[in-house]
This record gives sequence, C-alpha cells and structure tokens, in this order.
Amino acid sequence: MQPQDPQRAYGDRVAVVVVTYWPGDMLEPFVASTRAASSGPVRIVLADNASGDGVPQRVAAEHDDVELVEIGENVGYGTAANRGVAALGPEYGWVVVANQDLEWRPGALDVLLDAGRRYPRAGSLGPLIREPSGEVYPSARQVPSLVAGAGHATLGQVWPGNPWSTAYRRSTEDVSERDAGWLSGSCLLLRRSAFDSVDGFDPRYFMYFEDVDLGDRLGRAGWRNVYVPSSEVVHVGGVSTGRPEVSARMLAEHHRSAYRYLADRHARPADAPLRAALRAGLAVRSRIAAARAGR
Repeated sequence: MQPQDPQRAYGDRVAVVVVTYWPGDMLEPFVASTRAASSGPVRIVLADNASGDGVPQRVAAEHDDVELVEIGENVGYGTAANRGVAALGPEYGWVVVANQDLEWRPGALDVLLDAGRRYPRAGSLGPLIREPSGEVYPSARQVPSLVAGAGHATLGQVWPGNPWSTAYRRSTEDVSERDAGWLSGSCLLLRRSAFDSVDGFDPRYFMYFEDVDLGDRLGRAGWRNVYVPSSEVVHVGGVSTGRPEVSARMLAEHHRSAYRYLADRHARPADAPLRAALRAGLAVRSRIAAARAGR
C-alpha cells in the first residue's frame, strides 16, 4: 500500500477486510456473523490471495455488501490486508482486518466501535478471542523484549509455565479493558488515520509478527492499542494454513518473521553478532519444530 496522508479526512463508516485463501465452507458463516455483529451497515472486502476453490468469487457474487479484491497471487497476510484497505473510499474511517475462519458474537463489532469513539488516541482495538473449546486465546500481549522473546521461544514448548511465556500470555488472565503492546491481527479494528500514519502493515512480513510489528509501530507513533474483552469473537482455526502443503511453509515463515522483527529492533552495526546469533538460534528451533511435527 502506498503511504497516504495521515491528515486525510475520513468518514465514520466501517468496513471489514478479510484476507482469503482457500476459505472453504468458513466464509459464509463469517459473512453472516459479521452482519449480526453491528446494527449498522458494514462493507465486507475479500482481499483474495489467489484462492483455488472459487469460494471468494462465489460469495462476492451472491452478496451485495461483499466486494472482491483479486490480488492474483499469494502475497501474504499483511500485504493483502493493505490492498483491501487501499480499495476503500474516504467514507470508511474504521477498518476491521480479520481472518476468514472467524465468527463474531452478536453486537461485538458495535462494542469495538463504541470503545474506539471513547478512546480518541486508540489506533487499534481488539476483542476477546475464544477458541472453539471456549478457552480464551492470549490476544493482547506485551511487545516482546529480546530476553523475554528468546525465553518464550526457547522454553515455551518444553516448559510452558516458564516466567517469560507466562508474562507473554498474560491476557488469558487479565481480561479487563486495558492497553496492550500489540493485539492479534486475526481480528483488529483500526482507526484508518492511525493505520495510514504508520503506512499500514509492513509488507516484508509474509505471515506472523505483522501484528506485533504494527502494534509496536502504532505505540511508538503515539497511538494506543486497546483490548476490549466485552467484545467477543471465536477463532475457529486455520483452515488454509492447516493444509499439508501450506503448514510446512508457515512453520518456516514464523521463524523468519521472528528474526525480522528482532533484527529490525537491533539494527545497529554493533548488533551484528547479536543478529547472527538470533538467526542461528531461530534456524535450529525451526528445524526442531519441523522434526516434532513430522515434516
């Protein structure tokens, strides 16, 4: 997405940008639950990363409030979201970026919008996200420091209760309305002027950490990331990333994005040995994780 003038005047309408990739039978329930999530009109934009199942095209053709943005290739989550946002007119001052395998609780979008109007410096707002089991997903987290991020990455699987992972996942316990370092990109309400002021998602992230990076950059620019647990959604699960040919790549992308995020924040020439150590350590962890997954 090309940088836009952050002073541009936007209206008060809301649109939902959904990044689609082989959505299967999850897209219709998403559209239906989105309509029930707000009492007002909501435009739904499908930013499609070259799905091969024809579902985004069919859903857009069958619903007047659904628009299709055909990207033509799989450009990743953040870049696709940027293109979906760029397709919107200036009347849309609020944009939700959401996963295709999500279901809204009735009225949940109205609750997020009300909070956005109560917090004029809120650049992003996120709901409470539940797993299908009802368990709360840790969607409002601290920005990871180098030590905390390394501790969580290294010990999270073998010692889930380690202090770094516990702190990183603290939103499963603290469900009050509060500021967070970053909010999960699986469902994120964005003030469009704030989103434009930091040039949207960083396109260098194909998938993973684009939401961590966005939350950090919004915070550095003076915006707030506000967790609104009175709004609820259910994240059904990775219908596209669970496909065998995709999941192996996603495992590698997760570690590549982790390195990108940490390297960007330790970019001085004097930090070169640290970056080398990070790259080597994450490469080892990626191989171990792939072996455990049987790949």
